[in-house]
Amino acid sequence: MGDFEFKIIKKDKNSKARVGVIKTPHGEVNTPVFMPVGTQASVKTLCSEDLKQIGAELILGNTYHLYLRPGHQLVEKAGGLHKFMGWDRPILTDSGGFQVFSLNSLTKTSEEGVRFQSHLDGSYHLFTPEKVIEIQHALGGDIIMTLDEPVLYPCSPEQADRANKLTLNWAKRCKQAHEEWKDRGFKHKQTLFGIIQGSTYPELRKRSAEALVEMDFSGYAIGGLSLGEPKITTFEMVNICVSYIPKEKPRYLMGVGTPEDMVEAIFCGIDMFDCVLPTRNARNASLFTRFGKLIIKNAEYAFDFSPIDPQCGCSTCKNYSRAYLRHLFNAGEVSALRLATIHSLHFYMDLMRMARDAILKDEFFEWKNDFLKKYQSNQEEKLTNNRNNQAGERR
Repeated sequence: MGDFEFKIIKKDKNSKARVGVIKTPHGEVNTPVFMPVGTQASVKTLCSEDLKQIGAELILGNTYHLYLRPGHQLVEKAGGLHKFMGWDRPILTDSGGFQVFSLNSLTKTSEEGVRFQSHLDGSYHLFTPEKVIEIQHALGGDIIMTLDEPVLYPCSPEQADRANKLTLNWAKRCKQAHEEWKDRGFKHKQTLFGIIQGSTYPELRKRSAEALVEMDFSGYAIGGLSLGEPKITTFEMVNICVSYIPKEKPRYLMGVGTPEDMVEAIFCGIDMFDCVLPTRNARNASLFTRFGKLIIKNAEYAFDFSPIDPQCGCSTCKNYSRAYLRHLFNAGEVSALRLATIHSLHFYMDLMRMARDAILKDEFFEWKNDFLKKYQSNQEEKLTNNRNNQAGERR
């Protein structure tokens, strides 16, 4: 495969939703796309063959975690992340900015970068924009990200403004460092995305987006959302950012991953998603289905020999029942984690496929409303039934 390229295949007639193809040195990615999170060169409980079987086209690795363990030099000697983890399809690595701030309470930021303590052994480290680019070039991802400073919600306008200025200055330095590294290291070309910040302040989001677009990145991520702000505010910020991102560039909404939110974001014109939600929830016996979330450990499934989701084509649903999966969880069998993760990630891949098909048929608006109606109504029905059951038990 050649260099990075993004091509829009079809635009929805009733929204900003679109179908596209991202071309990378390790293959093509159909958008909208959900990226399973392989934080430490592994999507928890799964191997690369599992990911291919469920239809994953692009996965995410984390700079912060891989820098601390096993170390980017080791991964580079192994031939990069692709060879190290046996994954020959595209990889995106994030800059580790969010992990630095969320996992470390004693971080210190400056124009130089961010100083932090390892959550593993307490040792001190410094991430500069140049260092983050160096690490990501060693890891060898197809798409890499600039270093940013996210701010948690709520924050003051002054805090958000300061973080935004740092993020923009760091983006310039990341771009320069990326230019210096592009002819070194791996043979394949890596492409750099910028990250729009600004918390929940429209003017800061506008300023961030305009400044990054002027720097001309290959794609643009929207960071710092889904951190506790009201949903209406989340999508207000998404729409503001999308309005400033050039239509010919891919749009990546970072860390937003409930089915409802992704469908709404696709409607707003988002192309790429990542989130730990489907895998983390699956390991805790909470499964995503077309009719809402299903808590498989509940007693109601003890004698339920139907699949998790009758409409699902994953290997778990084809071969195992709800009763069996519930038994595995209650017995503490590790296979429960793998089977549950396969199902939930397959559901997320299916969700993206259904969205793409609807856009191609000019039916996305109708499909979106139908999907949300069924998904949310079944969720509400389950909640009502649970409340009634609990009330009956208390009586």
